[in-house]
Amino acid sequence: MRIVACNGYALEKEKSNSPEDFFNRSTVKYIQAGEEKVLNVLYLRYFDEMIARWTPYSQNPVFKSLTRDIYMADIIALICLIKEPSLSSRKRIYINSEKELASYLLNINFPKLEEVFRSIEQAKPYDIKTYLDFYQS
Repeated sequence: MRIVACNGYALEKEKSNSPEDFFNRSTVKYIQAGEEKVLNVLYLRYFDEMIARWTPYSQNPVFKSLTRDIYMADIIALICLIKEPSLSSRKRIYINSEKELASYLLNINFPKLEEVFRSIEQAKPYDIKTYLDFYQS
């Protein structure tokens, strides 16, 4: 699998009665078997306030890559795809429980994620040879 881009952003209200401003969208664009795919993860923005529970980071941005700050919303979709490769058959998922998000973040090698972002920023897609590289030992 070749990771091409990872981005995240806060949704904004389109209608006054819409709950969209409570959510973040995280997106990972990747190439698998010669086909470009995108996985979108929608999750409650409130979870960003709990990042210290599940990650080595204490706040957003979680780390700085070469030229940009990286936020939780930028890494969630990538982590989901790494933890559950079967998600490559899906286009979108929705995470609405702390327990579910925590299960994705458990035992992730976060410094390895930083390598992915450095590579992408240098316009070099990141090749994942084995998902095991992204797990803490």
